[in-house]
Amino acid sequence: MTMISRRAFAHAAGGTVAALLLGTAAFAQANGFPDKPIRVIVPFAAGNVLDNALRQVGEEFKKDTGQPLIIESKPGGGGIIAAQAVANAAPDGYTLLLASVSMMTVNPHTFSKLPYDPLKSFRQITGFYGSSQVMAVNASVPANNIKEFVEWARAQKRPVSFASFTAGNTSHFMGVILNKRTGLDLVHVPFNGTPPAVQNLVGQQVDAAFLPLIAVKPQVEAGKVKVLAVSTPERSPILPNVPTFREQGYPDLTIHIWSSLAAPAGTPDAVVNKLNAAFTKILREPALRAKWAELDGVPMPMTPDEMTKLIQSDSKLWGEAVRLSGFKASE
Repeated sequence: MTMISRRAFAHAAGGTVAALLLGTAAFAQANGFPDKPIRVIVPFAAGNVLDNALRQVGEEFKKDTGQPLIIESKPGGGGIIAAQAVANAAPDGYTLLLASVSMMTVNPHTFSKLPYDPLKSFRQITGFYGSSQVMAVNASVPANNIKEFVEWARAQKRPVSFASFTAGNTSHFMGVILNKRTGLDLVHVPFNGTPPAVQNLVGQQVDAAFLPLIAVKPQVEAGKVKVLAVSTPERSPILPNVPTFREQGYPDLTIHIWSSLAAPAGTPDAVVNKLNAAFTKILREPALRAKWAELDGVPMPMTPDEMTKLIQSDSKLWGEAVRLSGFKASE
C-alpha cells in the first residue's frame, strides 16, 4: 500500500475543498442570475436586421427575467472589435456577444492573426438567427436556374462577374465554391455593403451576386432581378418557386447564414445553462418564428454543444473556400 505524507494529503484535501467552494460559488451566482442588466455586444451598426431581432428577443427576456438586454454596437474590423471586447470581458454572464458566421468560421482562415479564438475564447450559449443567401442575376441574364446560368456564362466572350457585399465574407466565398464546382471563372467584384451590391446588380454593372434574400426581394418583385437558388436546406416561403442549391446538385452551398450568442471563456456551466434555457424558451415561441419568417429569418435555438459543432463543421467549409480563393485579409 502506498503511503501518502500528511502534508500531501492536506494539500490534496485543500484542493478538493477549494474546488467545492468554487463550485458552490458558481452555483450561488447562477441561482440569483441575472440580477442586473446583461450587455450584448453586436458587430454592426444599429438598425441592422439582426440588431432589430435582438431587440425583439430582449423585450421577452426582460419579461421573463426582469432584466433588460443592453445592446452595444461595436462595428468594424470584420467583427474583430466586438469579438475582442467580449473575449476580454469578465466571464460572469453579464457580457455576451452576438457572433456572426463570418466572425466564427471565416475570419480564422482569412486573418493571419486574430485577437480571439472562436472555440477557445468563448462559450457558445445558443444559435440565434438564421437566414438564406441567394444567387441572383440581373434581368438581362437569360437564365432561370444554375444549369442555364452555367451554360450561358460559358458561351460569353467576355468576363462574367459576381458581386459580394464585401471581400472575405460568405457572399464572396459562395462564388468561389460555385467556380470550383462548375469550372467557371466568374470575376469577383466586392462592394462595401449590401445596398451598393444590389444597386450594381440592378444596374447591370455585374451579372450575378450572392446576397441575403431579403435584400433582393423588392427587386425580384419589380422584375429587375431573378433569383436562381437559395442556400437554405428547404425552399424559402418568401420565394417558394425558387429551388435550393441542393435541389440543383450543389449541396456544398447548402448553408444557413447564422448568428449565435456567446459568452467569454470561463463562464460557469450553471450560468451558460441558465442563459441557454432563457433564450431557447424565447426562440421557440411561434409568434417570434412567424415574425422573423416575414424577413426570411428563422430562430436557431441549440444547445451549447450543438452550436460548437456547427462552428467546427462550417469552419471546414469556409476554410476550403478561402484556400481555393487565395484571399487574405489586409491587417
